[in-house]
Amino acid sequence: MNAPACDTTAAPGRLAELRPLLSELMDLKRIRTPDHPDGLAAHGFRRAWAALVAGADPGTVALQETARAVAAVRLGGLDADVLARTGLSARDTTRVLRRGLDAVSGPLEPGLRQKLTQALSQTQAAPASPPPPAFVERLVHQPRAGATFPGRARIVVPPQEGHADHCYAVAVGAVLVSPRFGADPALPFLAGLSHHLFNAQLPDAGYAGEALLEDLLAPLMKGLTDQVLASLPERLSRDVRQALKLTGHLDTAEARAFNAADALDRVLELDAHARAAGFTLRQAMQELELIHPGPLQAFGNDVLAEAAVWP
Repeated sequence: MNAPACDTTAAPGRLAELRPLLSELMDLKRIRTPDHPDGLAAHGFRRAWAALVAGADPGTVALQETARAVAAVRLGGLDADVLARTGLSARDTTRVLRRGLDAVSGPLEPGLRQKLTQALSQTQAAPASPPPPAFVERLVHQPRAGATFPGRARIVVPPQEGHADHCYAVAVGAVLVSPRFGADPALPFLAGLSHHLFNAQLPDAGYAGEALLEDLLAPLMKGLTDQVLASLPERLSRDVRQALKLTGHLDTAEARAFNAADALDRVLELDAHARAAGFTLRQAMQELELIHPGPLQAFGNDVLAEAAVWP
């Protein structure tokens, strides 16, 4: 018997606790640096696939990438490579990354939090991987369709996310929600990375466009996915095929973890745009203290008052 979509047998209420962190992970799609001009999520997507193709264990990659992503919520582009390049020791680099993780990891299940902390140390010693396969770059530059529905106008909110952005966010989100469903995170993570492989060749027309393909859609998606899988090392191809079996049903804890992360990312992505559109100067000044605490804060606030900027 299929488990109900509203199953609450494992850690009920955990998703509400995780929601603020999951929302902040959306920012990784749009945080860009000179090293990673396509954004930190796209960079993580490239890095994860490169490690997998090089033979890394999917469960290890899942924890390492999730640890990096959670730390980046606060540290942004201050990742291990950048910190090491500035001259910090490996020990100090790890300390900084752990501070980033600790700053936002309160809502995480304690066992997962501990695993992510350990994974941060492992990333320091991880060998460099070869470049990711060609389909990865196509997914980085293949835009998502936006919100669509048959018979209604498309809603496209700039900047458009790429498929790599979405897949990476779903993969990391699946790891974070796995304890809620009692799931092992490895397969949900891999399903997140790979559930849009067909879009490496097929531009995203959204639900509205795909509905017009009717009975042609399923075999087209399968054929294009098979092409990508054939290009992967045999063991990884088997693992990805197994992970893709999580899509479209809720029969296992792992399937529920993946599908929960997919649904959350699709909606929280638009919620991020809605929050940005509603952002006010009051939030900047009162909640974020745009003139930061310190010896210059009083002077800065006086300048703003005299210029009739704030308050």
